Amino acid sequence: MRIGVPKETKNHEYRVGLVPSSVAELANAGHEIIVETASGSGTDFSDKDYAESGARIVGTAAEVFAQADMIIKVKEP
Repeated sequence: MRIGVPKETKNHEYRVGLVPSSVAELANAGHEIIVETASGSGTDFSDKDYAESGARIVGTAAEVFAQADMIIKVKEP
């Protein structure tokens, strides 16, 4: 399954749907994880952290939504 994580857009929302350790668990289970760039910036996780955990980084939320089978967000879509 392709799982997408877009950056949260609500004002003062610093959480992220998946942290790198969660990405690693899902990737190790055979899932493809697609993360919008800078999604973890509010929690001090870099794109490099996500990439090293097995995620593919994309430039926009639109790319995440277009490519993923399932979206993980903090707030409702």
